[in-house]
Amino acid sequence: MHFYRHLSLSKLFDGVTDIFFGSMIDKTKSRMGKARPWMLYGYVGCAVTLIGVFAIPESMGQTAQYAWFFIAYSLLNAVFYTANNIAYFALTALITKNSRKRVEMGSYRFIFAFSTSLLIQSVTIKFVEGRASGWRMVAIIYAVIGLVVNTLSVLSVKELPEEELNNDVSSTVDEKYSLIEAAKLLFSNKYYIMICVTYILQQIYSAMLSMGIYYMMYVLNDEDLFPIFSWAINIPLIIALLITPWLVAKWQGLYKLNLVGYAVGTIGRALVVVAAYMGSVPLMLVFTAVAAFGMGPWQGDMNAVIANCSEYTYMTKKKRVDGTMYSCTSLQLQDGFWNLANLIKISMCSWIPV
Repeated sequence: MHFYRHLSLSKLFDGVTDIFFGSMIDKTKSRMGKARPWMLYGYVGCAVTLIGVFAIPESMGQTAQYAWFFIAYSLLNAVFYTANNIAYFALTALITKNSRKRVEMGSYRFIFAFSTSLLIQSVTIKFVEGRASGWRMVAIIYAVIGLVVNTLSVLSVKELPEEELNNDVSSTVDEKYSLIEAAKLLFSNKYYIMICVTYILQQIYSAMLSMGIYYMMYVLNDEDLFPIFSWAINIPLIIALLITPWLVAKWQGLYKLNLVGYAVGTIGRALVVVAAYMGSVPLMLVFTAVAAFGMGPWQGDMNAVIANCSEYTYMTKKKRVDGTMYSCTSLQLQDGFWNLANLIKISMCSWIPV
């Protein structure tokens, strides 16, 4: 129980740091731009603290182990990953003003994200075999791979000049505002409120998916089903992401596509519950795939939706708050870190007193 209280406290801290890092990104001026420095150096911290989470000295007492884990986990999620993740999302608004390209970028980003997630979910449990040393080795491998890929991503793009972002009227843009003023700018934008509500629903959806490993182990008594369900989730998501740019063009916008997608996703998840009560694993797999396919378009075009929302703030308030606007993305714990965090919960139970 103490272990999960620590996780809850860490998540509360994470909620506080979101707007802070978004605001810092908006105020950053460097040769690399606004977001890229935070994306680059933020992941260096991610790599170090990810390894630190799994490198708790066995010679420490129980209280010291809890403290070590809490500090490392909080720094990983609430500081370094938050800075990296918000900067990563904010790049969508900072490297192009073309809505179609923003949708394509979001789709390609999540194709790779869910492919990586599928790989992690499929091999990690078998690779570590419940051993603390196995988890430490996996953490090191993932940290190094992530560091290389993140660095290549940072160096392969270039942010637009501020004059081009501001339609050659940069002198009229007031970038001096406090953290409180930044929050007011966000919550005075009705579209931002809508996005936040959607992200909360998305968080609930992600939480349901993340409980899959527990369901396989303790309800179905077959942890080998977890990789199978991971395929049922991620393959339809990837297919949906591949066709999202085409669907946006065909339906001439994002609204109708997202509305239909969310409806399909909601119905699919409800039918998964029905299939579970029926005791039919095949039907659970089918409806899981349907739900994942329905949720795919939102994953692909949400970068463009938030970028448009940020443009609305600029047009009405004459302030660029791209980084602050993308702080809402931290509500959704996605990619391998979300899955890895849940794997951490399981593994820690076997080698840290709880």
